[in-house]
Amino acid sequence: MKPVAFQIKDIQVFQRPVTLRLPFRFGAATVTACPQAFVKVTLSIEGVEWQGASAELMVPKWFDKSPQRTQDDNFDQLRLCVLKARDAYLNEGAAQSAYGLSESATKIVIDQMLAQGHPRLVGQFGPALLDKAIADAVLRSQNQSWVSGLSQGLLGDPWSGSLKLHTANSVWLRHTVGLADRLTDAEPLTAIEDGLPNSLTQAIEAYGLKYFKLKVGGNLEADLERLAKIEAVLSKVQDYKVTLDGNETFQNAESLSVFVQALTKHEATQRLLERTLLIEQPLPRAIALEEKIPPMPLNIPVILDESDDHSDVLAKGLALGYRGISSKACKGIYRSLHSASLVQKTPQCLLSGEDLTCQAGLGVQQDTLLATSLGVKHIERNGHHYVKGFGIAPMHESNHFAKAHADLYTSSSAGVHLNVQQGQINIASLHQTGFGHQAWPDWQSLDPISIKAN
Repeated sequence: MKPVAFQIKDIQVFQRPVTLRLPFRFGAATVTACPQAFVKVTLSIEGVEWQGASAELMVPKWFDKSPQRTQDDNFDQLRLCVLKARDAYLNEGAAQSAYGLSESATKIVIDQMLAQGHPRLVGQFGPALLDKAIADAVLRSQNQSWVSGLSQGLLGDPWSGSLKLHTANSVWLRHTVGLADRLTDAEPLTAIEDGLPNSLTQAIEAYGLKYFKLKVGGNLEADLERLAKIEAVLSKVQDYKVTLDGNETFQNAESLSVFVQALTKHEATQRLLERTLLIEQPLPRAIALEEKIPPMPLNIPVILDESDDHSDVLAKGLALGYRGISSKACKGIYRSLHSASLVQKTPQCLLSGEDLTCQAGLGVQQDTLLATSLGVKHIERNGHHYVKGFGIAPMHESNHFAKAHADLYTSSSAGVHLNVQQGQINIASLHQTGFGHQAWPDWQSLDPISIKAN
């Protein structure tokens, strides 16, 4: 089939406040609340209108880590980008493919955001949301699922036709251990008892976890002490695996090397290192593609994440010793497809599945489907851990998702939340018409996105 040509008839952008049940500390940030963005698009395809939707949490101190900007500033940056993306996509009048529109409109948005002093990663956020919603509508117009639609080239991107795509029915969940997370029940309780796990030990018992993502803070002594404590908990889990996430906290490649070598000098952290699958974005994006990555013990791969704001980032990274990159829907579906194309052609290169605290509903479903379709076998999922179910969404909305995706969600005294069984989540229900969902948000319960004049 040829790429589907369409015209955009309408774009609506909304938000909903999200309060975290546990403080999420990564890098230098501690997040307790932030808004979630929603997009609803209407396309005209051969005279028939089709709708698509997407959602993404507007996490502070990830897209822009400038200490001069507050978390509220970060929220407004992302709101601004969504509004600019809406205008840019609406102004593209001629009928064209989803990818063709993304290419032209995304450049406009990024240029506008750069001109106002915002990082490129911020400028990708709005287009990423729009692209997901448009893909959803395009696939629905042809009665195709995500994988089948990609295989047929319906979006018009240059990579899907040559990609090895997967239709997985389940995926291993990689549990995030933030820098402020309780490790055992012996530690002081920092959150209310709400029926969901409040510590690492409780999460392991409740979910049967095997994979873990450990946040490190770039402070050698503090990291060594905490990782040793984590290893004491994980040592009771048979055949566990971990990844380490630096979140740009290491000053340079030398400090990364010192950190990893220090791990080899202590029995507990050496055992942890032997179970480590990768190290994610240790260096600040400003220098990450300027310094060579030193050899790692046990040949552990170092991969990129926050640096992923240009189409040639992975190629540059490979030349410096990086061994892969993350897939995150917040950076754009076409960025993930592009990365997967290079990964699949490069020996010993990997594509990982990472999280931006994807919320129950559209966010977690589309991001999970994107990553697993590209071969990701274990994926960081933390939205269900840091936020209680569907948050303040109306009960009928969460029940609608639970009914439409009964394999992915379960209901308990804590409400509707992700169904994790023996360390895995079932995702067979995501492989239906559209991009990963058969339920819709309650649009009337959402607030329009708006910001103060900029």
